[in-house]
Amino acid sequence: MRTRRISTATTIAVLFSSVVLIGGAANPAAADSSKVIAAASVGDVVVDGVHKRVFISDPAGGKVVVADYSGTVIARITSLPGVTGLELSADSGTLYAAVPGSDAIVAIDTAALAVSARYATGDGTDPKFPALAGGKLWFGYGSAGQGHIGSLDLSGPEPVVALEQDANGTWYAAPTLASTPGAPNVLAAGIETQSPTDLAVYDVASGAAVQTASTSTNGGNLRDLALSPDGTQLVVASGAPYVHQAYSTTDLAPTIAYPSDAYPNAVDIAPDGTVAAGIDGWYEPDVYVYKQGSTTKPVRTYDFPNTGNSSGSDTLDPSGLAWAPDTSRLFAVTVNSAGVRSLRVLTDPVKYRTTVTVSAPSKATRAKKLTVTGKVKSDGAFPSGAVATVTRTDIESPKGKALAAVKLKSDGTFSFTDTPPAGGTVTYKVSYAGDATHSAASGSDKVAVSRTATSLTLNRNKAVYAYGTDVSFTAHLGKTYKNRTVELWVDPFGKDKPKKLAKTGKVNSKGNLSTTVDMTRDTTVTAVFKGDGRSASKTVTSVAYAKVKVSTSVSKQYRTAKIGSQSYAYFHKKTNPVFGTTMSYYKNRKFRLSLELYYQGKWYDAGSQYFKLGTAGKTYVTLTGAHETGYRMRIRSSYVNNTSGDNVNTTTHSAWKYFIFTK
Repeated sequence: MRTRRISTATTIAVLFSSVVLIGGAANPAAADSSKVIAAASVGDVVVDGVHKRVFISDPAGGKVVVADYSGTVIARITSLPGVTGLELSADSGTLYAAVPGSDAIVAIDTAALAVSARYATGDGTDPKFPALAGGKLWFGYGSAGQGHIGSLDLSGPEPVVALEQDANGTWYAAPTLASTPGAPNVLAAGIETQSPTDLAVYDVASGAAVQTASTSTNGGNLRDLALSPDGTQLVVASGAPYVHQAYSTTDLAPTIAYPSDAYPNAVDIAPDGTVAAGIDGWYEPDVYVYKQGSTTKPVRTYDFPNTGNSSGSDTLDPSGLAWAPDTSRLFAVTVNSAGVRSLRVLTDPVKYRTTVTVSAPSKATRAKKLTVTGKVKSDGAFPSGAVATVTRTDIESPKGKALAAVKLKSDGTFSFTDTPPAGGTVTYKVSYAGDATHSAASGSDKVAVSRTATSLTLNRNKAVYAYGTDVSFTAHLGKTYKNRTVELWVDPFGKDKPKKLAKTGKVNSKGNLSTTVDMTRDTTVTAVFKGDGRSASKTVTSVAYAKVKVSTSVSKQYRTAKIGSQSYAYFHKKTNPVFGTTMSYYKNRKFRLSLELYYQGKWYDAGSQYFKLGTAGKTYVTLTGAHETGYRMRIRSSYVNNTSGDNVNTTTHSAWKYFIFTK
């Protein structure tokens, strides 16, 4: 226990510098999407339109990742070391995967999502790129300087593998192969990453790969190639030049070029001939969609954003594009700078992108006519008689009310009038459902429609109550159109007591709604009227204050007697008084002890000091020192808002306790 001496009383000094505490405490339906896939690399992407699945080979991970049409991974087929090229059977029942690490072509059941057969291609063949043509499964195989084309014939009772089927010679490496059901005897080939790029076309009708055309192009760093549905055109994606060049399969002479940008790395052609051209670029669109043979302007472009904590935008993986057979979706595999890959589902890829702008007045008067204008914009003309639907949403029709459809003018503009029956925020939404060549789109604008001001009051504001008093707060709602419901929210001071809805309901016949609050803290009560079609919303608050329970006790005196009409505790000079404070507890709360001295007919401030309140709400303080005799003194405990360590109650003082020292 530490003790200090009290200052001489006649100096009226700050007395409590010598006081010490020594005691304890007493859909949109069609919207582009993206989902992360666990793939370390991408070799090929194939779409199964029958089972609505996307197959992605992962050579580095030795697996095939299977996703549904939403992009969600549903399975992983593992133990396929180096798996690269994929080819889907005509009936979509079997997926063929080239697995160089096993020197095999693996058949995967697309319904069961399990390996159904393995076909060895020979030690050291390293098959990579399969393609179905001429009734056989052809594949590129071989190491650097030893590239060839082989075939797998599954038409007989036993599978037959034949190597070195390209009679014209050896490829620099295993060639990438391409085929198309529309030209079943045409097989195209090229070498990935080669500069300049060698291309060749084969006729496989005889069962052997008979070369019909070859060329060494002026492009370099081939990453992907695809045949048109009729087999007359071969489109390649090479790092240079910065276009997707098309070649005639008759003689491999260059024909048209689909404009893209640096650096082309993927291409896929849909069954209807639509070309998806992809590039590896940060700052330009990543995918360009063209109608077959049309090179003036893409139908759609897609620019991939950044995903995750990575630098720059996501980029398209080489060979990372694949069409859904019905062209309803285009799938793209992208990667960010952190190596995280995502499967992106691009919707409406063969339709021109449509936008709808709506312009309504910012303010309007209820029950008076207003005019809304706007425009449906897209490349390509809209069909004659095209219309857009209109929906009005307001406080009386929160789910929206259909208005008369609006006809589009030849330039896509529209205009309509409406008389809003309800006030408040009114939203006009205009939607174009889309057509054979244009995607669906919608736009909206909001109008602040006038309403009659509402009278709402709440009593008890700034009133002060004793601790624990039950207080009734009453909201009074004036005249309104329909809604007579009021919410009463109670928010006691202090972060540990959240704001809560205490009561909600219709006001009584007098317009009143009340709730009772146990006033143990300062409290904000809020009344909320949410408005209706003709009456404006209104919110009012009332802040009422609660005192703390506080009392001061004195002990160790040798007697109690009155001086005049006031009772005093008498202490011998050598006795140290003990003052007890009892107060409503709150975490980290302090109380102030204040001392006053009576001198020449007046009470003077003799100092004060704060002490921590015990967790049981009680604390004792001992006054030590050489006590001067003959002077009347008094002491009290106080809770002081903010300076007592918190602000959850209003300032409250205990009654004074009087004492005096004698010899």
